[in-house]
Amino acid sequence: ARAAILAAARASAHAGQGIFTLAVPTGGGKTLASLAFALDHAIAKELDRVIVVIPFTSVVEQTADVYREALGDLKDVVLEHHGAFDDTKIRREGDAPEMRDKLKLAQENWDAPIVVTTAVQFFESLFHNKNARCRKLHNIARSVVVLDEAQTLPLPVLRPIVLAIDELARNYRTTIVLSTATQPALLEHPGAPEKSFKGGLRDVRPIIADEKPLFQILKRVEVGLAGKLDDAALAERTSEQSQALTIVNTRKHARELFARLRREDGARHLSTMMCAAHRSEALDAIRTDLANNRPARVISTSLIEAGVNIGFPLVLRAEAGLDQIAQAAGRCNREGRRAASESRVLVFETEEENSHPEMQKRWSATKEVWRKLERGELEGSLLDPPAIEAYFKALFWLKGEAALDEYGILELLRPYAPKRGQPLRLPMESIARRFKMIDDAMAPLLIGWDETAQKEIDALRYAERVGGVARRLQRYLVNVPPRDRARLVQRGAAEVIRPERFGEQFVVLTDRSLYRDDVGLDVSDPAFEEARRLVI
Repeated sequence: ARAAILAAARASAHAGQGIFTLAVPTGGGKTLASLAFALDHAIAKELDRVIVVIPFTSVVEQTADVYREALGDLKDVVLEHHGAFDDTKIRREGDAPEMRDKLKLAQENWDAPIVVTTAVQFFESLFHNKNARCRKLHNIARSVVVLDEAQTLPLPVLRPIVLAIDELARNYRTTIVLSTATQPALLEHPGAPEKSFKGGLRDVRPIIADEKPLFQILKRVEVGLAGKLDDAALAERTSEQSQALTIVNTRKHARELFARLRREDGARHLSTMMCAAHRSEALDAIRTDLANNRPARVISTSLIEAGVNIGFPLVLRAEAGLDQIAQAAGRCNREGRRAASESRVLVFETEEENSHPEMQKRWSATKEVWRKLERGELEGSLLDPPAIEAYFKALFWLKGEAALDEYGILELLRPYAPKRGQPLRLPMESIARRFKMIDDAMAPLLIGWDETAQKEIDALRYAERVGGVARRLQRYLVNVPPRDRARLVQRGAAEVIRPERFGEQFVVLTDRSLYRDDVGLDVSDPAFEEARRLVI
């Protein structure tokens, strides 16, 4: 099936420019198929570059490594651009442009044949007004943009994003690929408003002509309901299985549930309270346990759904949107070594204190689709394209039009509609203030997890140019609310490194008792709670 998908993707690459969808279920080789289409299409249409937009920073490095391995001797054409540190604050004031290294200039300009970046970098650049953020915009024109996991586009800015995608495709010789196993319902159907996304995309073409059979061929799991489970019942259900993955919606719930299981063989915890290097070590250990048929009982937040190559015989998923349930299903029987009937994904409802308001809306839309399937109103199963499309339509209806442009970006643009013969002047400063891909700003906290991290942190204290150091330290960050980080500094549990040079860019945790080997940053520690109570 993977070979057929790759061949179909390459065969479609000679089509005219525009907007395409690549709907491939988990295990279908979507990552390389989308790259093959993009490269062949760029060559055929004489375009300048391929830009791959990834929803999560944690997956950028992994995706770039997959591309480099596939490209072999041409691996140096791949450029990563992401980061929790503000590059504009890392350089010394007064540095001349010629003093910046070539890599930094390439990152700022996206001047490379293949760029792998984050959705935050890509879309906030389109809606920004500052030179440093907009310097790359001219290189988006005449390119192929692959939006990986397109279903993760944030709902509060979804309508402005769709407008920007359409504008790039229509007027800037940019080809857009919406690549995901769960295509969001973003199409506008003239004459059928009940099926339309208002202001949606038109003339969208599928790269795979008939996608539905793929979902049957690559079906690897059965999805069912487990009902309402409190933590005691959930811990018991997990411990009954030698190998099981339980995914919950909050870091707090993951930590509390793991506390019930920590003495079980193979019990492990995964969340973004662990730095990426720490998570990688934990995932390697989990994969080894799974491969050797040893106990592996894992409690995780949704981070494990973001392109992590791992497979369990049983996955328990807290109530969520159908797109996330599909991602969770991708962590079950991932390699297809068991029959689908032996590979179960069970969705459970949590207790009220562990519920998440946004997830409840998404879960409501999921349940509506489930009921339609039971009544025979939809073809196929829960993870098939008709159900996915019905889910997104239900979700968008539940949210309402206003919630898909929560910050009023389109309202700001309306008075500035272009008029023939007049220059187009947009209120970009106001738009930049309003547009947010991530609602809650977080601040990076450096963790001296291993000798490499300690060495790089020490280098920050004396190095004249720290761009390379900052890039290498990406793997040793935990993002926390800015107020929490400031309170840790005030308490003496964290230190700001060279604030006279870098401001508050680099803050390192100095009280290592707050960072545990099993759960990472321990926000339940009394010392952390004390820091939170301090008044600045």
